[in-house]
Amino acid sequence: MSGHSKWHNIRVRKQAVDAKKGKVFSKASREIIIAARLGGGDPSANARLRIAIEKARDVGMPKDNIERAIKRGTGELESEQLEEIVYEGYAPGGVALMIEVATDNRNRTVPDIRRLLARAGGSLGETGCVRWMFERRGVIRIDAQGVSEDEVTLAALDAGAEDVTTEDDTIVVRCAPENLEAVREGLTKGGVAMQSAEITLEPQTTVRVEGEQARAVLRLLDELEDYQDVQEVYSNFDMPDEVLEEMAA
Repeated sequence: MSGHSKWHNIRVRKQAVDAKKGKVFSKASREIIIAARLGGGDPSANARLRIAIEKARDVGMPKDNIERAIKRGTGELESEQLEEIVYEGYAPGGVALMIEVATDNRNRTVPDIRRLLARAGGSLGETGCVRWMFERRGVIRIDAQGVSEDEVTLAALDAGAEDVTTEDDTIVVRCAPENLEAVREGLTKGGVAMQSAEITLEPQTTVRVEGEQARAVLRLLDELEDYQDVQEVYSNFDMPDEVLEEMAA
């Protein structure tokens, strides 16, 4: 999974650039709107909304924007009618893709996603074709520099985490999705600063791609993540670190 940790860190750096263009704020706002619409506007009673707000804060979204997004979700302010859809498909080399979308027009989104995949040498699949390859997990990432992994592990396991590993320069804490908030709070009380805390889909099997095929996979992931209706993209690639570093540069 170290390759995925490296890719996650690359995405974090990319988000810092995209934030200036408003792309990251738009995705964060949509997640807050949907979370508030489904579970109400009180973060203390809506775990999904709490996580969405934390992610919005992590990318520097202003408090006023967050509050407006919550009100759009609860109906206090007018908002587009968003629909959540998960598309499944394949990138070059048979790499599996799970593409989470929030759209107000699926008749626009479906052909656009299919076109992006086909142009890159991938394809859109049937529902369920790759879902079995992924597991929903709570994942917390912590900068390993200047931190005791033993102390983090103890605090995380005491709070309900299932696994703690070090991947590159990052300590990764994994837990059941329903335990993410408890683990995050336990680490916070222990004085641990976190890079991110999210519910994600982790691949249980991986597909190795190298050279130009690996570059094509990363270019496709970039294009999908840049598309206006895409919230998250999950994949099961395994590739050489030097390709990831080359594409990051």
